[in-house]
Amino acid sequence: MQQWASRQSADAQTLAQALAAAQRVIALNDSDFLGHAILAAVYLWQKQYAPAIAELERANAFNPNWPDSYALLAETLSRVGRSEEAVAMAEQALRRKPLVVDFYLANVGTAYSLAGRPEEAIAPLKQFLTHYPNILGAHLTLAAVYSELGRAEEARAAAAEVLRLNPQFSLEVHRQRAPIKDPVVLERQLAALRKAGLK
Repeated sequence: MQQWASRQSADAQTLAQALAAAQRVIALNDSDFLGHAILAAVYLWQKQYAPAIAELERANAFNPNWPDSYALLAETLSRVGRSEEAVAMAEQALRRKPLVVDFYLANVGTAYSLAGRPEEAIAPLKQFLTHYPNILGAHLTLAAVYSELGRAEEARAAAAEVLRLNPQFSLEVHRQRAPIKDPVVLERQLAALRKAGLK
């Protein structure tokens, strides 16, 4: 799934393989909250929004103290235009102590960004990138956020990181793969990324 999300694989079967693996995890243990969260993430990248939300709600039910599932739910809700719910879930994620240091913060930053709150997206994205500097999606979101805020130099620096991680990055591929339901939100993000220097 990460190969697909970071545009490292063009093979459409990559997501099908990720879906099959996540479904096997659930078949082995239906109460595995992490399995439900992974299945939700695959559904999100397949643009199956309702099943993604349902799986994240299951993950939260099995482990209500895990911030990552709240953060993923925040990101997913923001991708379908449910901004207020997304922000509420992001705030829930920020109140919980993570198992893996700050990993969920990329999802929180993306949720704020897609909810039209770019200023609030910066701190979680930057904190995430201090621990995980080689995650393309976080740099991509940061480039869009800085661009939307008119911070051109920082937007270009974030875009340069995207190209460092994937020199073949293409906005057209991003347009096809980005699991953003509302075409207006997707076009806003693409325009911001174009302004940051990505093609």
